[in-house]
Amino acid sequence: MRPFPRRLLAAALILTAPTAWAQSPDTSDTEVSLEDSGGSSLYGSLMRPADWKGVAVLMQAGSGPADRDGNSTLLTVRGNVLKLIAQGLAADGVASLRVDKRCIAKSAAACPGEDKLRFSTYVDDMAAWARYLARQPRVRCVMLLGHSEGATIATLAAAQLAKEKVPVCGVLSLSGAGRPFGDIRLQQIRDRGAPPAILDKVAAIEAALKEGRTVEDVPPALRMLYRPAIQPYVISQGAVSPTQAAAALTVPLLVLQGDTDLQVTVDDARLLAQAQPAATLAIIPGANHMLKAAPAEPKANIATYADPTLPLAPGVMEAITGFIHKAAPGN
Repeated sequence: MRPFPRRLLAAALILTAPTAWAQSPDTSDTEVSLEDSGGSSLYGSLMRPADWKGVAVLMQAGSGPADRDGNSTLLTVRGNVLKLIAQGLAADGVASLRVDKRCIAKSAAACPGEDKLRFSTYVDDMAAWARYLARQPRVRCVMLLGHSEGATIATLAAAQLAKEKVPVCGVLSLSGAGRPFGDIRLQQIRDRGAPPAILDKVAAIEAALKEGRTVEDVPPALRMLYRPAIQPYVISQGAVSPTQAAAALTVPLLVLQGDTDLQVTVDDARLLAQAQPAATLAIIPGANHMLKAAPAEPKANIATYADPTLPLAPGVMEAITGFIHKAAPGN
C-alpha cells in the first residue's frame, strides 16, 4: 500500500479510440487511449470475450509504478494479477479494461512531475475511464475493480460517478486498506523489523504529514517513502478514509481479501465490510496480497510477486465472477 513515485494533476479526458469497439469481439487485448487537455494520452487494454453480455469491468492497479497488468519495476512485482483477472473474466463472458497509470509504461508521457500528484488524480482518471466505457455500444453498466491502494481509488470514483448518474453497478475491492494509509505504512515497517529509532522517525513524519506539514529531514533509509517531492501526495492520501469511502457507496461492494497478505490484513477487510453493511465479504484462505497461493512465511510469500506463471489462488475468480453475476443480473 506504500505510495511510491507517481505523478500528475488530473486533466479532462476525451475519447480518442472509438474504433476499437467496432472490431470483432475476442479474448485478445485491444489497445485504447484517452487524451488529456494537454495532448498527452493514457493507454489501456480492452479485452472482450465473444459472448460478452454488456458489463465492463474497469481495473485500477495498486500503489507505485504499477502498469495495466498490475506489475511494477519496484520490488520486482511481475505477478500479472490484473491480467490474470481479465483473462478469468473473459472466460466467464465479462469484458474488462485495464490501464497504465499516469507516468507508467505507455502512459509515461502524461506526467508533469510527481510533486503535482494528488490522490484525487487517480480518482479522476478512473472516473474518466469509466465514462469512456459507459459511452460504448453494448455497455449496460460498468464495474470498478481496484487492487491494493486502487481499491480505495475505485470506491471514491464510484461515489463521484454516482453523482453524475454514470451507470456503475458495483465496486470490487481487492486487498484494499481498511485503516488510514499512514497506519498501514507504520505497521509494515514495524513488521519488517525496523529498529526503534527508525520507527520513531516514521511515526514523527507520519504525524507531521497527517497535520498537512511537509518534512525536510528525512533519513536516507526512508527517502523512497517520504522524499519531499512525494510528500504532497502522501498528505492528500492521508486525508482519505477507506471506511468512509466504503460507507458512502450506493452500489454493491465486494471486499475480497487473502488471509496470508503481508501488506494489509483480514481485519482491514472486515473494517470495510462493517462500514458498508450491504457488502459481500470474501476471505480467501492461503491467498497473499497478489492473490496468489502463498504461505505466511515472508520470504516464500514475497517470492510469488515475481512469478507471472503462478495462477490466482483458488476461490479468487469464483468470488469475483459470482459477485458480478449477482450484482448485475442478466450478465
